[in-house]
Amino acid sequence: MILIDADQARQFCHDAFMSVGFKPEDARIASEIIVDANLDGLDSHGISRLPIYIQRLKEGRINPHPEVTIHHNGNVMLVDGDNGLGQVVTYKAVETGWPQAKEHGLVAIAIRHSNHFGQAGYYCKLATQHHLFCMLTTNSPKGIPPWGGREPYFGTNPIAFGFPTDGPPVIVDMSSSIVARGKIILANKNKETIPTGWAIDQQGRETTNPAEALKGAVLPFGGAKGYALALSMEILAGILTGAAFGPYVQSIYEQHAGEANVGHFILLSNVSHYLHYNEYLKRISQMSDEIKAIPLREGADQIYIPGERKRITATRRIKEGIPLSPEVYAELNHLAATLGIKRIEECD
Repeated sequence: MILIDADQARQFCHDAFMSVGFKPEDARIASEIIVDANLDGLDSHGISRLPIYIQRLKEGRINPHPEVTIHHNGNVMLVDGDNGLGQVVTYKAVETGWPQAKEHGLVAIAIRHSNHFGQAGYYCKLATQHHLFCMLTTNSPKGIPPWGGREPYFGTNPIAFGFPTDGPPVIVDMSSSIVARGKIILANKNKETIPTGWAIDQQGRETTNPAEALKGAVLPFGGAKGYALALSMEILAGILTGAAFGPYVQSIYEQHAGEANVGHFILLSNVSHYLHYNEYLKRISQMSDEIKAIPLREGADQIYIPGERKRITATRRIKEGIPLSPEVYAELNHLAATLGIKRIEECD
């Protein structure tokens, strides 16, 4: 693997976005969120996505300078992303929503006409900085079948939660599929196989070939339970928001597809509207300490609170660098040459 510096990665993304017409602040937002995914170890949602983002921005399939509009209906925010990059649209929605949540205790945000927004957990981390609880979901191009079917209908629709603490927040970020489809896309790009049990091919047979998996379907986690969760997230992010849903969500990886019209649904809530914030911190700290003190089963090194392993990975990658496969590294520098921006270099 090739190691690159996180600050250089942010600058590279920023330069790339600016070259296709982004406003400086939008370029900063998108670059920060993309590289945060790499730091957390979620490489499938990080800088490896930059080339396809840039390609679709240049083609006009994603709007490089969206006019994000927000309509307030009581404690509900209805957001139209104007086909902007999902990271920019969602960040602006959360940024607008958190003061209302702080004041009134709760705000629900329904977003349509957006695109892939990267790592769901990022927006939860953002909310916890303001002492808010966050629940968030998004839909995505069809990837998993209804339980018992062999053709995909739902996206890999993740659900994420963020809870503030007196230290690092508790962050839960999970796909309703057994694995994020982005990991299969990255495995295909890196010419790697995937584990048995992740996906099926077009005939409904299990496959370890990522190219065949992308033609087929990713399996829901937990069987019928994962299917039910994917359906629930589709209703929230697709139906309720007025965005596209199920197979009508377009993929940026499809050459001749139209506007993606991805939907996102977010709940922000002020912890202090339930109980005194210090009492909340005391109770969640007690729970975490008690979980950590539970005797370990054989083979376990420690018990992790959700989000903890990503923070450990981020600490290491800030120090040592972000690993890229030779294929991704070459693709990024080909992009640099195409855009006329400074190439990305290996760490010393």
